[in-house]
Amino acid sequence: MGCMRWLNSAIITAVLLVPVACSRVPQLPPLAADATILAFGDSLTAGTGAAEAESYPAVLAGLTGRKVINAGIPGEVSAAGLLRLPELLERERPGLLILCHGGNDLLMQQEHKALADNLRGMLRLAGEKGVPVLLVAVPSFNLTLKPPALYGELAKEFTIPIESKILPGILTKNALKSDHIHPNAAGYRQMAEALFLLLKKSGALTS
Repeated sequence: MGCMRWLNSAIITAVLLVPVACSRVPQLPPLAADATILAFGDSLTAGTGAAEAESYPAVLAGLTGRKVINAGIPGEVSAAGLLRLPELLERERPGLLILCHGGNDLLMQQEHKALADNLRGMLRLAGEKGVPVLLVAVPSFNLTLKPPALYGELAKEFTIPIESKILPGILTKNALKSDHIHPNAAGYRQMAEALFLLLKKSGALTS
């Protein structure tokens, strides 16, 4: 009877601990006060649909107190991004890379494997330079607005934090978007706020 009570207690404890373990955010090294954040991507990073000062990198700079470089190029596909990234990493020497790429690949219905391979290449380039990465999942631009599984799989493979809910959440609300694939100023602010919160949860920002 005593063994049964112990077993039941152990099972309950294990069940209660599962959500805690599963919800743990991969940790990033703390960002120095003078660190540079490189926001790398396409039009979602560039801020298409809003003024330059309303893009998510510009808003995030104000929230974090760090320099945030907006390295977004509208229309860029991930293969081109993979070729562009090395020079930026070498020149800017960022303390953190925020990677939000793949939207144009998805719009053109390119193969997910090619997109995953290109993103994996970018993550490896950052790793070789010792640059921590925060990944932003881009939704498939269809009725579901659900990001492809490849984003979550890459985040798990490289043990990096991922923000996978903010863009689908924004793009389901007309008040937060400028067209069917881009946020407006209010949407980009919410994106920046979500990334700021994730940076705090991951330990990159300690105050």
